[in-house]
Amino acid sequence: MWLLGTARANIVFFPQPEDVPGGYAILSHTWLDEQSQKNTSKMLSPFRSSSPWFNPRDRLTSKVRSFLELAETHGHEYAWVDTCCINKESSAELSEGINSMFRYYALSTICYVYLSDIEFSDTNSVFMRRAFRRSRWHKRGWTLQELIASRVLVFYSKDWTCLGSKHELVDRLEEATGISAAVLRFESPFTDTSIATRISWAAHRKTTRPEDAAYSLFGLFGVNLPTLYGEGRLAFCRLLMEISKTLRDPSIFLLGERREAYGLQDLQSGLQDIPRGQTRRHLLPLQPSPTLGLSRAIHRMIRYEISARSQRGQDEVRWYGCHPTLCYIDDHFSTARLQTRPQNSVLPRFPCHQAGSSSTQPFCLWMI
Repeated sequence: MWLLGTARANIVFFPQPEDVPGGYAILSHTWLDEQSQKNTSKMLSPFRSSSPWFNPRDRLTSKVRSFLELAETHGHEYAWVDTCCINKESSAELSEGINSMFRYYALSTICYVYLSDIEFSDTNSVFMRRAFRRSRWHKRGWTLQELIASRVLVFYSKDWTCLGSKHELVDRLEEATGISAAVLRFESPFTDTSIATRISWAAHRKTTRPEDAAYSLFGLFGVNLPTLYGEGRLAFCRLLMEISKTLRDPSIFLLGERREAYGLQDLQSGLQDIPRGQTRRHLLPLQPSPTLGLSRAIHRMIRYEISARSQRGQDEVRWYGCHPTLCYIDDHFSTARLQTRPQNSVLPRFPCHQAGSSSTQPFCLWMI
């Protein structure tokens, strides 16, 4: 783990975050444009100067320099920021940084959140509340893990005016992100929430690269995978498959688009309107999506529950219903009438049974 000395921006290496004496500060921010995303680690290479008054920290961007100055003022000797502490030209170092980033934020002493799109005003509280809720920081993919992982997190405006801590602004954060206050306050472990809920937190967030929509969620599920930029949305499918190997949570099948339906026939007629070429060929979504809304109209169609029955001493979880992302399974079973796992399918390796022989009837999956 590479860190910056807050006093002179010198690069220091530590084998792991726990080895940093006195801990370290960390920065959470958003990119403004492509030009600002250039790797600034090269700027921190040894600079020879005969002037004893020269400070290498002055070579950094104003945002990073202000962050280091603030951290130094608060007594932090070391600090971490992604633009300087990860060599993005090295695929190995980039992959290590992505897989370790959640841990970096979780073990930091304090996380400074820089909201570059918020102008501070001490006279208009209504304006400030609205501006905070609409900040782009709440809509970026990477900031999700930074919000959840960091225990001590403080927000700052464009001119580095303190807006409050995560605990002080928890109600506004819950309103802006949809994450419960109990999770943000560490009163309830985020790992106790379902897979679908955690993924739904990222449903309306954006990333510059499509692969980052998956890579930014590694820490939320304790997953470590090699990063393969160029694989596109398949990265998210690879993430879900890795999650399904370790977490037996049927809520993963509740991800998808909301579709209002007032009966089975109404749902089937809606699915028939979808052009054949647009029929989904994957059981799981290829990008973060919200959990399927369980309104009164659709509650009769889709749900999952733990059955009182069991086989061989194991709990049986039954999930059943109709959903557009599951058209492929329904069509496959209605034509082939198979009871086994189809070849090259993303179906879980669990016993699968068909409820009905026609695509106009609901299916049923039993996962033991």
